[in-house]
Amino acid sequence: MTFAVILGAIILFAQSRVPIEVSAMGTVTILLVLFYLFPVQDDNGHALLSPTVLLAGFASPILFTILALLMIGQGLFQTGAIETPARLIGDLSVLGPTLAIAAGLLIAATLSAFLNNTPVVVIFIPILAALATRLKMSSGRVLMSLSYITILGGMTTLIGSSSNLVAAAVAEAAGAAQIGFFDFTIPGLFMASIGAVYVIFVVPRLIPPAPTMAEKIADQSGKQFVAQVVLAPDHPWTGHGSSGGFFPQLKDITVRMIQRGKSVLLPPFDEIVLQPGDIVIIAATRKVLAETWEDEALAGLSVVKTPDEEPIADHSRKAPIRQELQMAEAMVSPGSRLIGSSVEQAHVHGDTQCIVLGIERRSRMTREPMNRIGLAAGDVLLVIGTPEALRQLGAERQLLPLSRSVEELPTPHHVKRASFIFAATVVAISSGIVPIAVAALSGAFAMVATGCLTVRQAAQAFDQKIYLLIGAAFAMAIALQETGGAKFLALNVVETFESMGPAVLLSALFLLAAILTNFLSNAATAALFAPIVVHAAAEIGVPPEPFIYGLIFALNCSFATPIAYQTNLIVMGPGHYRFKDFMIAGTPLILILWLAYSVFAPLYYGF
Repeated sequence: MTFAVILGAIILFAQSRVPIEVSAMGTVTILLVLFYLFPVQDDNGHALLSPTVLLAGFASPILFTILALLMIGQGLFQTGAIETPARLIGDLSVLGPTLAIAAGLLIAATLSAFLNNTPVVVIFIPILAALATRLKMSSGRVLMSLSYITILGGMTTLIGSSSNLVAAAVAEAAGAAQIGFFDFTIPGLFMASIGAVYVIFVVPRLIPPAPTMAEKIADQSGKQFVAQVVLAPDHPWTGHGSSGGFFPQLKDITVRMIQRGKSVLLPPFDEIVLQPGDIVIIAATRKVLAETWEDEALAGLSVVKTPDEEPIADHSRKAPIRQELQMAEAMVSPGSRLIGSSVEQAHVHGDTQCIVLGIERRSRMTREPMNRIGLAAGDVLLVIGTPEALRQLGAERQLLPLSRSVEELPTPHHVKRASFIFAATVVAISSGIVPIAVAALSGAFAMVATGCLTVRQAAQAFDQKIYLLIGAAFAMAIALQETGGAKFLALNVVETFESMGPAVLLSALFLLAAILTNFLSNAATAALFAPIVVHAAAEIGVPPEPFIYGLIFALNCSFATPIAYQTNLIVMGPGHYRFKDFMIAGTPLILILWLAYSVFAPLYYGF
């Protein structure tokens, strides 16, 4: 019955049709009911899987350590403390495309060894996207590599990834020795170095350039530009009505959106009549816009351009079409106060005077009206506005414009405070002066107490999905342990591979965990596999550490699917990737790391 519950959880987590919070809580609830009706008892009749035991994961020190580290990372992001090394990347373009991008990726990997990689990826996305634009490259060539390289960097230290902490904690609970901060750094550096070569030099060549949202809305008859027309009372378009979802009077012009006061009207337009004061967003070719401008009665036309486009001019007239607006893509940052709000509720236009043209989620344009879409972390908005409005858009770090240069990043605040708190936390954890939970929670509290984070920002960093998922994972792990399921699996794995030696057994467990972590949360996989690898090592009489470290490396092989890790989902929108792009680029990387550890571990640990 325990296996059936865990299998059901795996299917729900992998399909993502049910919100992960619902799946996690449903799994815990089923386990509570199951072991209430069918109690598992020790020799003295005491219940081994009481509600207190099953729910203990929700109060686990390691869980609060992970959440505290997320808060510290959010503090570094909000203050801009990790932008100093990021700014240096902007000057690396003189090295050439490959070396400049490689240097930026290696800096990100180094930071990820000591910091949760989600804020590292968030701050480096606009940096590397701007660098790629400067080097005449598609940002899709580098952003997947950014996600991958930060995952590799997280392999090298205990706090580099939340799955490292979960695996270490569950393995210790299963009887293994406590794992130190740098205990697996040497094999981790070997694995990360092998993977980095592939990520830097091979991945960009495997990913074809993908069209941006601006390019997707272009008509196939030729490149279109987006323009804004403000309707005055005597404007010739005033009174035009829609028919069949379009405006037939506007020949060769497509209306993309109508801003009417605080309301946003989107296609298909049903019985809409243009009114004075409407701001009409249109799409048309260069020629049509020039012809439209020649109409002396047509006032209020502003043409939108992306920062890297040449100005549009009508050479038959003395005055060019006015260049008052710019188009940009902006990503919803993790921890943003806009998460869960619609575009209208987020007041993007009211706060910044930028107009949202479209929303892209996981590289797909949404079909639902924008006023019904709740924004999520990693969503990419297509916005237009003046250069000043776009600067204001990113000032509060709720949205990150992706087309801005390195020099245009917001001015950091409280950088020294946040940097000192982060450094002190890392020193306390790595030196063992205090337990890791004490150091992490103290650092998170200091971020709020010193003003680096507001209470609201800290609460947003406290990810409820991670909280519920890890709590459920601990419940599944303890159920697997106490019912004998972990030992059963270990004995079967050992029975299959023990005659081939510990090296083959270790390799088999690594590959199995690496495959599952791309469909499950790596934290859940860590909690499920940690007791299995400890029991497997005990069964064949070898130290458990190489098996635990192999599990940690396997858990970080979250490369083959976008759902495997949060940073993959974050870069999916800005990079305009498809699901299969991750499979094409990530699957070979998993196999490379599997083979690398299968060869390295027996030699290094003397099997």
